[in-house]
Amino acid sequence: MSTLLGTYLLVIGFLLITSVYLDRVGNRLRLPGVLLVLLLGLLTHNEVHVGGQTPPLLSLPQASDLAQVAVGVVLFQAGISTNWQQMRSVARPGLRLALLGSTLTALLLMVVLQKLPFEFLSIGHASWAMTLFVGAMVCSTDASAVITVLRPQAGQFPQRLLDLLEFESSVNDPIAVVLASVGLTIGITATHSAAVINQTAQLMGEGPLIANAVLRQLLIGALIGFMVGSLVARLLETQTEVIEAGHRDRRAVLILAMLLVVLGITSLGGGSPLLAAYITGLLIGNGEDHSAIELRASLGSYGKLAELVLFLSMGLVVDPLQVLVLLPWIVLLAVLMLLVRFVVVFLLLGNSFTTAQKQFVGFCGLRGAVPIALAIQAAAHPQIGQVWGQSMPPIALGVVLLGLLAQGLSLMPLARHLGLVEQG
Repeated sequence: MSTLLGTYLLVIGFLLITSVYLDRVGNRLRLPGVLLVLLLGLLTHNEVHVGGQTPPLLSLPQASDLAQVAVGVVLFQAGISTNWQQMRSVARPGLRLALLGSTLTALLLMVVLQKLPFEFLSIGHASWAMTLFVGAMVCSTDASAVITVLRPQAGQFPQRLLDLLEFESSVNDPIAVVLASVGLTIGITATHSAAVINQTAQLMGEGPLIANAVLRQLLIGALIGFMVGSLVARLLETQTEVIEAGHRDRRAVLILAMLLVVLGITSLGGGSPLLAAYITGLLIGNGEDHSAIELRASLGSYGKLAELVLFLSMGLVVDPLQVLVLLPWIVLLAVLMLLVRFVVVFLLLGNSFTTAQKQFVGFCGLRGAVPIALAIQAAAHPQIGQVWGQSMPPIALGVVLLGLLAQGLSLMPLARHLGLVEQG
């Protein structure tokens, strides 16, 4: 084993061990543990000094590839963890929030950012592609962050409210991925334009081609996810010798291998691998197999590892000084996100929940893994990265940090103030 490889293994192993303990500390403090993991990555110098060489511990292209796989595992785990039987009572309002609500959030943010009286991010004319991508990047909520904060008081919360928040956070991530893909596609098309002023006309002319490409990604991803998910669910029901119920480890490894096959074949086929991963997990987790609970427990460690790696990677590749430089824009975006979410929540929930519950849902929009993965993807893109993609990681990191700190610490006091939990 070379000295460089040994050093990499030592540093990465130490960071992962520290991440696990920080995640545990966060849970005890009723904070999302990934917040502390993100801070660990920011405080870690992203260079390895070996034999006079200083290669980066994690380069941006490597972080992009790693983030895509990690968020695929996270979405797969979210699909498996979504129990349709348990969530049936909130399925309609939950789907409205997760699907229509996320779409409206992204589009409203796009319009507001485009119509600001000053240039967003001060990088010249804010293109529709960039503002759509920003809106899509932050339109979904994070199930892990929300549940971590609320779980200790779960017995005192209205169960239907908790089910709604968990359902929304588990289902809305694919919408963010799809809309961000649209933003990237439009951005790639716009970079070929000779002048920014002609982008709108050019995009209108090529709109059908863009729509066709996005629809193709959705259909291929959904089809592969449905086929593989149905096949695996059927295999679990038949209890074949390879995946019989008594061998939890064997089943978990086999299903993880199938997930990797899904991600790879969907990517090579031109589909959306993240959408395919979510649908695959959704079908597996809601099959007729009586050991579904055991399956969720055995795969939970993979999801946790992917989440820790994702947040650690984001901290490593982002310069903290960039976050400070863009802090005014981060605060502006966070405020706009909160206002838009309140509008969307009150618009879509109607009379399904009380006013106090809608206020809490409106404030309970913590962001997490998906914005980080999308931001790294934009920054590492060979065309978009040089135009506006490099600004996305510090924006995403700042929004996630600000939300986890400000909203995460305020959720329980707000719930008590609104009378949603017992004061004792």
